[in-house]
Amino acid sequence: MYKQIQLRKGKDESLRRFHPWVFSGAIQSMDEGIEEGEIVRVVTNTGDFIAVGHFQQGSIAVRVLSFSDVQIDEEFWHSRLSSALQMRQAIGIADNPNNNTYRLVHGEGDHLPGLIIDVYGQTAVMQAHSIGMHLCRKEVAQVLNKVMESRISHIYYKSETTLPFMTADDMNGFLIGGSDDNIATENGLKFRVDWLKGQKTGFFVDQRENRSLLEKFSKGKRVLNMFCYTGGFSFYAMRGGAELVHSVDSSGKAIELTKQNVELNFPNDSRHEAFCEDAFKYLERAGSNYNLIILDPPAFAKHRGALHNALKGYTRLNQKAFEKIEKGGILFTFSCSQVVTKDHFRNAVFTAAALAKRKVRILHQLHQPADHPINIYHPEGEYLKGLVLYVE
Repeated sequence: MYKQIQLRKGKDESLRRFHPWVFSGAIQSMDEGIEEGEIVRVVTNTGDFIAVGHFQQGSIAVRVLSFSDVQIDEEFWHSRLSSALQMRQAIGIADNPNNNTYRLVHGEGDHLPGLIIDVYGQTAVMQAHSIGMHLCRKEVAQVLNKVMESRISHIYYKSETTLPFMTADDMNGFLIGGSDDNIATENGLKFRVDWLKGQKTGFFVDQRENRSLLEKFSKGKRVLNMFCYTGGFSFYAMRGGAELVHSVDSSGKAIELTKQNVELNFPNDSRHEAFCEDAFKYLERAGSNYNLIILDPPAFAKHRGALHNALKGYTRLNQKAFEKIEKGGILFTFSCSQVVTKDHFRNAVFTAAALAKRKVRILHQLHQPADHPINIYHPEGEYLKGLVLYVE
């Protein structure tokens, strides 16, 4: 029997609407001895069951695994992971011979808060964003291996950066198998995945559809890919027929991976050049000879306290791009900051356009792809937003 957490009167309302978080301020009392990462039952102030989930110290005290009074066991994990795979099969992203790269589990979007699983060919990369999921990692990996059958042979665990306060030696490493083959395929294009030291799980899977859209705009364009990371937008632009592509990132490791990825797909292609430089400094000194610019920066705001400065940063960055882009150019601009809403982001970009004195039209409003689903009861899961703009 799991230990219990009792809520204050009236604090069960959001859970009755199936929101998957219990905030610390909603708690009235707790059984003694509850440890971080432990599975707990959540009950109302009158003792009625309402949820079961992982406990953790902090603002979000419980991440709900189920609103049914069930055991969190092998059968539970099998059901959840099978459901995630079935959804990816239904949308045509799993078992696609042209694409072996996708997100299999997207936290709350797949009713598994605190867990991310990305698939890169024969390797699945698991990442925990809660101590509870970290403690369950081996059990989850064993069930994942069964659910995926022959689709994967290796499971790599990578949580050193998402749980930095943990001091365990086993935050990164293979839980099952082990492979040096880190080349995956996305829409027919190859790329190397740095799941050892790279950001996130090694690649930004969430921009797959937006990269495909960029490819359609790229023919004959002079492309600047800012914050290029491992060059995803760059090699899509090249396949789309870009005249030239310049990739910029402040990380030397990212630039090296970008060069490798371009070479994998377009060996000895002189259209591409990469620069290891701060984005703002590069834009400051760049000429006005680009007519397709991508701005895909890292999250400027990781918590609400940073929102004001983040919006100023988005405005400044987009203003500089508006000032530099050629007349008739196209700007792809993004925010992956969860606390920055679509309205926040659009207002920052509109302000930038006004300051740059450019006429701008929206061609597309972009978001995360279907393998990064948003739980309808958890709107906070909508984190990626973007605009495609025509700049006169």
